[in-house]
Amino acid sequence: MLQKMEDYQLVSRYIAGEESAFEVLVRRHQDRVYGYIRTMIKDGQLAEDIFQDVFVKAVLTIKRGSYNEEGKFLPWVMRIAHNMVIDTFRRNKRFPTVDGGPDFDIFNVIKDDKKNVDELLVTEQITSDIKGLIELLPEEQRRVLKLRHYSDMSFKEIAEDTGVSINTALGRMRYALINLRKLIEEHNLVLTEE
Repeated sequence: MLQKMEDYQLVSRYIAGEESAFEVLVRRHQDRVYGYIRTMIKDGQLAEDIFQDVFVKAVLTIKRGSYNEEGKFLPWVMRIAHNMVIDTFRRNKRFPTVDGGPDFDIFNVIKDDKKNVDELLVTEQITSDIKGLIELLPEEQRRVLKLRHYSDMSFKEIAEDTGVSINTALGRMRYALINLRKLIEEHNLVLTEE
């Protein structure tokens, strides 16, 4: 019975105290979520840890009453996974592991991070500029673009999610990219790190 329910119905059942509803959600989406994490994190044990943390965070958020994604459970969980992967990269960069073997030389570890900080600031500015331009797109185009690039959904999933045909979803994406290029030119933005 639970296996045939939509995600939002399962979330409602879980909120009402039916623990097995969340188990169905995890089984339904575990391959997709773990697959995404594993493509980003090459260490299998670390990927497994992040995967577990994603669903722990989902449980805590739902139990706190903070979940209100209007039936969009998978994109919401994928966003949690993405954020946790990014946090892992940041942590590992901030606290690099050092092999102190017999040939260890501290001067191989010490480096000038100024360039890295500058590059990071430029990347953040580019990301901010692009996000600002995306918000200027027509709603239908903006939604398809966000679902595709931020939620990593296929065009088939986007079509189902938005209630349109795959061709319409593809067309909206095409126009979103065309309009985004025009906006970049109109605003004279430079989107390179050089």
